[in-house]
Amino acid sequence: MAKDLLEHIDFSCLECLNEQPNHGAANALKQGYREDDGLYLESDTDEQLLLNIHFNQKVRIHSITITGPKDQGPRVVKLFTNRMSLGFSDADAVLCAQQLELTSKELGGEPVTLKLTKFNSVNILSILIDSNQDDADTTRVHKIALTGVAGDTFNVAEIKKQEDK
Repeated sequence: MAKDLLEHIDFSCLECLNEQPNHGAANALKQGYREDDGLYLESDTDEQLLLNIHFNQKVRIHSITITGPKDQGPRVVKLFTNRMSLGFSDADAVLCAQQLELTSKELGGEPVTLKLTKFNSVNILSILIDSNQDDADTTRVHKIALTGVAGDTFNVAEIKKQEDK
């Protein structure tokens, strides 16, 4: 059964490139913080953000929920798996596991289902927020929630369910 993977995030290894000092990644990821719209993650010098999220064990990620304002919320999001320390130049040179184009419905809290075969055995998830909805100077993220299961289990029946959708 899929559940919030928050307890499996190793916050001591959390890295976010181009975040404003007072509006860091923990605001969007941590329980309690991410439910408060007054606390948010915001980019600093331009619209891009790059989060490197380490897990304390392998996880299988089923879906991601990213919320934000209609104007400054993320639009193009690229997800990378198991890259030790991804930087902006690396993200441009490496093929992502999945690219998302977020709609206003998804920014309002609707989860985005991920390709199970690409997110089956993840130690590190890198999230590149490449642009925002209105091409604003900075990007704001209110919440990032990852849903899945911990461990190395793999159920072929779940792939079948995904294919049927």
